[in-house]
Formats: sequence, structure tokens, C-alpha cells
Amino acid sequence: MTDTALSSPAADRPASLLLWRLLSLLYDFFPALALWMLVGAVFVAVYTVSGHAERENIAPFSAWQWALWACCWVVTGLYATMSWRRGGQTLGMRPWRLRVVSLDGALATRGQLWRRYAVGTLSVLAAGLGFWWALVDRQRLTWHDRASGTRVVRLPKP
Repeated sequence: MTDTALSSPAADRPASLLLWRLLSLLYDFFPALALWMLVGAVFVAVYTVSGHAERENIAPFSAWQWALWACCWVVTGLYATMSWRRGGQTLGMRPWRLRVVSLDGALATRGQLWRRYAVGTLSVLAAGLGFWWALVDRQRLTWHDRASGTRVVRLPKP
């Protein structure tokens, strides 16, 4: 770490409050939902063209459904990591003035961001325990913050 990285404004700000993070996650659900609908439409078109009956749905727990879930997860990850990499924010983080940075305040790497996304997924699947952890953590870091070496900071009002 350099002296400039340690003295950057983002490194000096406290980690954001859990409420702001959850609100931004709620906002980000809507762009993710739109992406899932797009991926789902592509899957239905390919499924229909591949010789399945016109009105037959993709069977639950079939290979098609698992592939659909995997594609939705990857597309959502691309949305999140590309947004974080480009400006440190997703669409849902902008109204709440939240930004993802590495622990030293610098722009996070792609590896850190994908690790953050993967562990964040596990945090949500574990009934949000990874997020609730921020309530007891001294630095207000979540599981995915700790695992990826990143954190979310709240920016000052312009």
C-alpha cells in the first residue's frame, strides 16, 4: 500500500450502514429481474426450437432449468461486477451514494469483485447471514467484504 492509497477519501470513510446496503440491493433487484427475463426468453426460444412441444414448459430440476439458473447467475454477476469495476456503483447504489472500494480505498480488481459477488450469493442463500454479520462486526464488514478485501462506503452529499 502506498501513502496515497491510505490517505484517499474513500479509505477514510466508515463502512456503510446495513440499511443503505439492503435498500440498494432492493433497487438492484429490478435491473436483475429484467436481465433474468431476457435470459429466460432466450432459453424458451431455444427450448422450443430444439424440438420440444410448443406448450411444454422447462421441467423443474432438469438440465435446462439448472442451465437457466446458472446463466441468470452469471448475467447478474456481469451486471454487478462490471458496474462496480466501471464506477464502483450499481444502479441501486447510486441513490444511496454507496461505492465499492478495496480496503485501501482503491478501485477493486475483477478477481476481488467476482469473489465479492460469489460470497455475496452465499450470504443471501444463508438467509442473509452474511449481511447481518455487519451488525456485529467492529468495522461493519459483511462476509463478502471480508472474503474479497473490499468494502462499501457512503459518499458525502454533493
